[in-house]
Amino acid sequence: MAVAYLRRAAGPAALLALFAGIFALVAYLAGTPAPAVGYAALLCAAAGLGCLAVGCVRYGARRRALERALRDVSLPAELPEPGDGLEADYQKLIAAMRAEMDRRAAADGRAMADRLDWFTAWVHQIKTPIAGMALLLDDGEPDRGEMKNQLFRIEQYAEMALGYLRLDGGRDLVIARHELDAVVRRAVKKYAGWFIRRGVALDYEPLREQVLTDEKWLGFVIEQVLSNALKYTPRGGVRIYAEPGPVLVIRDTGVGIAPEDLPMVFEKGYTGFNGRQGDGRSTGIGLYLCRRVCRMLGHGIALRSRPGEGTEVRIDLTERPLGVE
Repeated sequence: MAVAYLRRAAGPAALLALFAGIFALVAYLAGTPAPAVGYAALLCAAAGLGCLAVGCVRYGARRRALERALRDVSLPAELPEPGDGLEADYQKLIAAMRAEMDRRAAADGRAMADRLDWFTAWVHQIKTPIAGMALLLDDGEPDRGEMKNQLFRIEQYAEMALGYLRLDGGRDLVIARHELDAVVRRAVKKYAGWFIRRGVALDYEPLREQVLTDEKWLGFVIEQVLSNALKYTPRGGVRIYAEPGPVLVIRDTGVGIAPEDLPMVFEKGYTGFNGRQGDGRSTGIGLYLCRRVCRMLGHGIALRSRPGEGTEVRIDLTERPLGVE
C-alpha cells in the first residue's frame, strides 16, 4: 500500500520539492548563510516526510476499509471517510448506484413473486383438464368429443402462459394493416367446436374494416374475450360486429358481472365472484393480458356488463400512437 500511496503522492511531492529548491536557491543568492539554508531544507524535508507518513497511514486505513466492503459487497457496508472532495463525490456516486440497484432488485423480486404466484395458480388450473382426460381414458370407450374439449382447454392455458411470458420478456410486434374480418374469423374458427358443444349461437356480422395492428397479438386478445364469453354463457349466444371508429364489439348473453367487480376486472389476478364459482377455471389473468396488449398496440378496451344480462367487450381500433409501458 505504501508503494501505491507514494505513486499517488509523487506529483504533489515533486512539486513541493521544486518549490523548496526554488526557495533555497533564492535564499542562497540573497546571501543567506549556507548552513541556514541547509537547516531550512532539512526542516522542509522532515515536514514533508512526516506529511507523507501520515497520509500513507490514512490511505492504508481507507484501502483496508474498502477491501472489507468489497469482500462483503452484498451488504450496505459503511465506506471510509473521504480524503478529499473528489473521493466524497465518488462515494456519493457509489451510494446512488447502490440505491438504484436496491430499487431494481426490489422491483425484480416483486415481479418474480407475481410470476410465481400466477404460475402456481396456472399449474393448478391446467391440472383440471389433464385429470379430466385421464378419467376419460380410464373408460373403455372414451368420449372423443369430450377428449377434444379437454385438450382444447390445455391448449388455451398453454397459449395464455406463452402470451404472459412474451409480454414480460420482450415484444415481437409486427405492425401492419390487416383485414379485421380475417383476424376475427380465425379466432372464431378456433372456437367453433366449443360453440357447438356448448350449444351457444353465434351472430356474426362481416367486418369490412382495415386496422393498423399486430395480427397475432390482436388475435390473442379476441381469443381471450371469446373464451370468457363462452365460459360464462351457459345458454344464449354471442354477437360480433363493428361500429364506426372502428370499434370491435363482442357481446354475450351470459351470467354477467357484478357491479362491484367491474372496476377491477382488468386487474392482475382478480377473478371476481363468477370466476370463483363452478370449477374455478378462472386464473384472473386473461383480461389483464388483454389490457396490456391493447395498450401496447395503441388500442382501447372497455367492458360493460350487468348480472344476468351478459357482457359487452369493446375493442377500440382507432389509429393512435402506440403506447409505451
